Amino acid sequence: MSGDIRKVVLAYSGGLDTSVIIKWLIETYGCEVIAFSADLGQGEELAPVRKKALATGASKVYIEDLKETFVRDYVFPMLRAGAVYEGNYLLGTSIARPLIAKAQIEIARREKADAVAHGATGKGNDQVRFELTYMALAPRIKIVAPWREWEFKSRRSLIDYARKHGIPVPVTKEKPYSTDRNLFHISYEGGILEDPWAEPPKEMHTLAVPVEKAPNRPEYATFDYEKGNPVAINGKRLSPASLLAEANRLGGKHGIGRVDLVENRYVGMKSRGVYETPGGTLLHAAHRAVESVTLDREVMRLRDSIVPKYAEIVYYGYWFAPEREALQALVDRIQEPVTGTARLKLYKGNVMVVGRKAPRSLYNPDLATFEEEAVYNQKDAEGFIRLNALRLRVERMARKTKTPPRRPRGPEPGGHPG
Repeated sequence: MSGDIRKVVLAYSGGLDTSVIIKWLIETYGCEVIAFSADLGQGEELAPVRKKALATGASKVYIEDLKETFVRDYVFPMLRAGAVYEGNYLLGTSIARPLIAKAQIEIARREKADAVAHGATGKGNDQVRFELTYMALAPRIKIVAPWREWEFKSRRSLIDYARKHGIPVPVTKEKPYSTDRNLFHISYEGGILEDPWAEPPKEMHTLAVPVEKAPNRPEYATFDYEKGNPVAINGKRLSPASLLAEANRLGGKHGIGRVDLVENRYVGMKSRGVYETPGGTLLHAAHRAVESVTLDREVMRLRDSIVPKYAEIVYYGYWFAPEREALQALVDRIQEPVTGTARLKLYKGNVMVVGRKAPRSLYNPDLATFEEEAVYNQKDAEGFIRLNALRLRVERMARKTKTPPRRPRGPEPGGHPG
C-alpha cells in the first residue's frame, strides 16, 4: 500500500503527535506531506504552525480561518438541539472534527492527494470522527492512521523520538497531558489526569478563572435569540464567532463552565476528561430560558426526547450521516418560534436565569395568576382530574375486589375421569 501513496494531506495541529507524524510519514511511505491546520479559535497555538511544519518536512502548509463557519454551521445547529452528552459534556471536541475533516478532504481534492492522515490514537473517539467524515465525503480516499501502524506505544516514546530528530514539542515528561482547544471549549486528557481520583492541577485551566478568584459581585447579561440562534449579548448584535468569544469572556470571568467527568468512549472504554466551556454553558442556559416561554409543552418534550440521540450522534462522529440531517431538520422546525431574550445572573461559577421574554410568548399571566381572573374556570379542573384519575381508581378497586375461589374441576357424577 505504501507504494500507492505519493501525497498525503495531514490534519496538523503542531502538537506532539502530528509533529512526529510528518517525519514518520516521510520515512515510512516516502511520500510528500501537506500539512493542514484549521483555525477554529485556538489562538496563539497556530502562530508557529507554518514554520514548524515546514521545518519538520512538510512540502506545503494550509492554514484556513474557519471560525465563523465553525460556530454558524456546526456549534449553533448543535446548540439549537440542546445537545449534551451523558448529562455533562457539551461536545466541544466532537463538533470540531467533522469540519476539520471536511476541509481536509477539500484540500486533498485540490492537491490531487492520494490519502489523508490524522493524529488520533487507536483508543480514542477522534479516529472514528475523522474517518467517518472522510468516508462519507470521499468514499475512495486512502486513510493513514499512524497510531494504528507505528511502533510507538505511548506519548512518552513520542517525546523521545521528537527529541532524537530535533522536533520541538509543547509537552514534557513532567507535564504530559494533552489539550485540544477551539472557540467553543478547551479539553485536557491523558497523563496525570488518567487517575480519576486526582484533582487537576490549579495552573492547568485556561478559559475560566478559579471560582475563588471570580468577582465577589454578580454580573447580569442578556442574550437575544432568533429562531433558536443567539444573535446579541447585552443588546449588541455580533457575528457567530464574535458572539461566542464574548460569551466565553463573560463566563470565564466568573469561573463558569469547568467540568471534570468520566465519559464512555464510542470504542468501549471509559475516559477521564476535563473541559472548559464557559460560553457554551451560558448559551445553553439562555437558550432553554427562551424556549421555556416560546415552545409548546409537547413540542419541548419531543425535542428533549431526541437530545440523547442527537448528542450521541455528534459524539460518535456521524455529523454527515442521514440520521443527523433528519434530526436536524426536525430540530430546526421546532426552533422556528424560539425568538426572545434571556437574562442571566453570573456569580462564582454559577449561571442563574433571572428573566425571560419573547414577542410571541406562550406565557399568559392572565391564565397563570393566583389573583382573580375571568379566563380560566377553575371548576373545569374537576372533570379533568377525574378523567385522568379514572385508570388509577379502576386499578385500585380491582386490587380490593375479592373473587371467590374456583372449585377444582372433577369428573361428572356417574362419569369416568378419562
